[in-house]
Order: sequence, then structure tokens, then C-alpha cells
Amino acid sequence: MKRVIIIIVIVAGLVALAAMKLASNKNKVEKKLYVHDAKAAVYVESGHPETHTFEDALSFLGTFEPFRQNTIGSDASGKIIRLAIEEGDRVSQGQLIAKIDDEMLRLQIENAEINIEGQTNDDQRYSNLQKENAVAGVQVEKTKLGLRSAQVQKKQLQKQLRSTSITAPFSGVVTKKMVDLGSVIGPGSPLIELTDISSLKLTVSVPERDILKFKLGQQVNVFVDIYGNTAFPGKVTNINVQADKAHNFKVQITVKNTKDNQIMAGMYGSVKLKSSKSVTSLAIPRKALVGSSKEPHVYVIRNGKAVLTPFTAGTSDGEFIQVVAGLTKNDVIVTKGQINLQNNAPVTTKTK
Repeated sequence: MKRVIIIIVIVAGLVALAAMKLASNKNKVEKKLYVHDAKAAVYVESGHPETHTFEDALSFLGTFEPFRQNTIGSDASGKIIRLAIEEGDRVSQGQLIAKIDDEMLRLQIENAEINIEGQTNDDQRYSNLQKENAVAGVQVEKTKLGLRSAQVQKKQLQKQLRSTSITAPFSGVVTKKMVDLGSVIGPGSPLIELTDISSLKLTVSVPERDILKFKLGQQVNVFVDIYGNTAFPGKVTNINVQADKAHNFKVQITVKNTKDNQIMAGMYGSVKLKSSKSVTSLAIPRKALVGSSKEPHVYVIRNGKAVLTPFTAGTSDGEFIQVVAGLTKNDVIVTKGQINLQNNAPVTTKTK
């Protein structure tokens, strides 16, 4: 009995020592790990929207979109036995993208050809017998219809065979690949996303007072943020006839890309027009902008927290963006440090 008690005491002691060692190791590891304090205030620089004069060259902000972007699918079903592309590849119109196993279709076409040959022989045989009044005309007619049906079936199989070779409907860049070699797909299965940036579409939001400055077919100068004052020729290809709630109209400008594809989809751009007069309006520094120019936001500091706030943007001159609605001159906005922020994050500020 005493021996059992001694063993139990020893085991309990070992377990206690192991637990103490594990707790000690956990404390050491936790001290080495960095744990972000969600309640800690983020240091940012701030300022107020201010009155700014936009000179005679009016600028309207936008984001470049691809001229065409489609998901390329399959009309046939089967296993992919050849995949001729990878993400990032440039493909030409008509270039092979993927090949589906077509062995069974080829055998069916061969069988259809045999059927056509038999129907052709029967047609000739019954036609000759009809001339001698040895067979009813109805039988001859059925034979001819059978031959036509076999020929149609062969054409259907040939179309299915062509569908096993999936080609690019237009030239572009493979921006997404959704299948791999050996994948089994069905009709309608997406294979790749193909993006054409040989031309791009820049959509800008134009206030009501400036919309008459744009005409369909008008030649304009387009600027890309990262290329500074380098002008790219553009053409107005669409003007919305319906304004949004802020009385802004969407205007689309098509820009032909360079041979090196200097402009990429998603880049910021602007179109500049000469104006007969300057415009003085409430504005924010462009560096305060969060998100795209289609859905512009800024962080507004309220009760010590950064609140992500939408606003309606108007014209721009490169450094400042016009505020049409959504902000007032009394708002305190974050002008630097947005990258570290989340909505409703606590902040400590330095006004510039």
C-alpha cells in the first residue's frame, strides 16, 4: 500500500514540474512575440478642408479600366489534355488556349461516316428499284431522309469536335487562370480571364456646370498620375444622359495604349480641359484621398477616432480635389498615415 502511495506522489510531482515548465516556456515565448494593441492610438497628421481656387485648366479624376475583360469558358466537356497558357501570358486572337480530349468524338464521327456510306448505298439501290417500279416511293423517301439525318448528325459532331479546341476571341493578357492540365470541365466552365489593355477607358465624374464642355468624339488630353505631365491623346466615347444624386455626370474617355502598355488597368488618371474662368471651392489635398476616385473616401477624426467618410469629388488640379458634397470646412481629416488606419481606429494627431 505504501509503495502505491509513493508512486502516486512521484507521478503527481512529475506532472506538477512539467506544468510549471510549460507555463515558464509560454511566458518566455509571449514576451518575445509582438502583440498589437488594438486600443493604442495611431499617430497621424491632420488638417481641414480648405478653400482652393482651381485655375483655368479643369481636371477631372478617374480610374483606368480595360477596354475588354471577359471570362473565357468552354462549349465542350471532357478532360483538358493540353493547356497552352499561364497567367501573365500575352495571347493573340485565335491562339489556342486549351485542348479537350476528343478521341470519343472522332470515333463517333467515323461511325457517322460509315452510317452515311450505308445510307448512300441504300439510296442508290432504292432509286434504281423505283425506276423499275420494284419498290414503293415511300421507302425511297425514307431512305433519302435517313441519309440527310446522318449528314446532319455528322455536322453536329464536327462542331463539337471544333469546340474541343478553345481559342482566344480577342488579343489580350491572361489575368487569371481557373483550371489546370488534367482538369475535367463541362459546358460553360470558366477557363481564364482575358484582359485587353490595348486601349483603356477612363471614366470621370463631371459636375453639372461643366458637362457641356464635353462632346462625343471630342479629342482631349489624358494624364496618368505616375507619368506626371506626359499627355496621352484620348477621345470622348460616352456621356451619360442621367446624373447621379449629386448632379454629376459620368463621362468615358477611350485612350489608346502605347506599344509597351505603359498604362495599366486600375491606375489613376485625369482629363484636363481649358476653362474660361477659375473655380473657387472647398477642397482637400489629394494625398488625403482613400480608395478610388469613383468612390472617394477620407478619414474624418471624430471623438478621437478616424471615421472613414465618403464624399462627392469634383474637379482636380493634381494637388487638390474639389469637394462637392459630404465634407465641411470644420471637419478634421487625416492627411498622412492612412495606411495604418482602420475604420473607427483611435488616433493621436498632429495638425499641419
